[in-house]
Amino acid sequence: MKGIILAAALLTTATGTAFAQQQPQFSHYGFNGMYLNPAYAGIKGQAEISSFGRIQYLNYSASFDDGGSPKTIMLTGSMPVRALGGGIGFHVFRDQIAQLKITNAQVSYSKHFKIGEGKLGLGIQGDLSYVGQGVYRAIDANDPSVPSNGSDHKVDVGAGAWYESEKFYAGLSVNNLLRSKYRYDSRDSLGNVIGGGGTAKFLNENHAYLTAGYNIEASSSVVVTPTVLMKIVLPGKFGDSNKFTFKNNSYEAGVRATLDDKYWAGVGYRYDESFTGLVGLSLFKDNAVRLGYAFDVIAFNQDARALSSHEIMISYRFPKPSLTTRPAVHTPRYSF
Repeated sequence: MKGIILAAALLTTATGTAFAQQQPQFSHYGFNGMYLNPAYAGIKGQAEISSFGRIQYLNYSASFDDGGSPKTIMLTGSMPVRALGGGIGFHVFRDQIAQLKITNAQVSYSKHFKIGEGKLGLGIQGDLSYVGQGVYRAIDANDPSVPSNGSDHKVDVGAGAWYESEKFYAGLSVNNLLRSKYRYDSRDSLGNVIGGGGTAKFLNENHAYLTAGYNIEASSSVVVTPTVLMKIVLPGKFGDSNKFTFKNNSYEAGVRATLDDKYWAGVGYRYDESFTGLVGLSLFKDNAVRLGYAFDVIAFNQDARALSSHEIMISYRFPKPSLTTRPAVHTPRYSF
């Protein structure tokens, strides 16, 4: 039963008739601003590079031998560029859910503005996505809307805003602004393969991310950080009456405690799906290397899911850039 439900969900997504979230999710979203928002690029004032690996619904047993647990790997990077008045960044991910395989590469630029005690970044991104489809077991073998194999690639764009201060951060972004449509080989009513981009489609709907966090100094050595994330799917064209009905949202909230900027632990909740535990530590000079592990316990709607999901994070924060020239030292010694 699990395999049938998952296959049906994937098939409706592939044919463009469902509006479920089409992009990977990460429990380390509080450490993954570059994936969520192009305006994050360079906003921290230092270069950083991070990698993430996630196995969702570990040991999921599909009805067929070509299903299995969704898997995602990702690499992100960001750095400030003073000459550009902002920062640049990138992310690359590979996402596999049964027959659907997505490879995405994105580059971003963020312009920074000093506002109060923090900085506001306004960012844009361009990305290239490769979406591959396998062979589906369709109820109607000659359904022209079911992919018969193949792949397609498209470019798309996105934009966002991110505010960062010592105590608070918040970001809002939207991607897939072009709503790129991917086409695949399919079969006609006689069972013949329609090549050259048939009638089977995959439509990348607009996705938006709203996230925020606040650092609370619980003591001289402990910082408590509540975080929230809302993921929004916006089906249809801008101007459609149901574009902003917000029926396809996903909500996450959590809190973590960090000791001496070195050790952290936290808990989280993903609405109608799971509870999350986070642990991590920083290593070496200036706590430059960060290692994190997240464990999701699937507590709701378990019919088409397995008990748990697992995620690891490894990141490196480069030293903050120093002034290239020393400031002048004024002394009255030689003023006579």
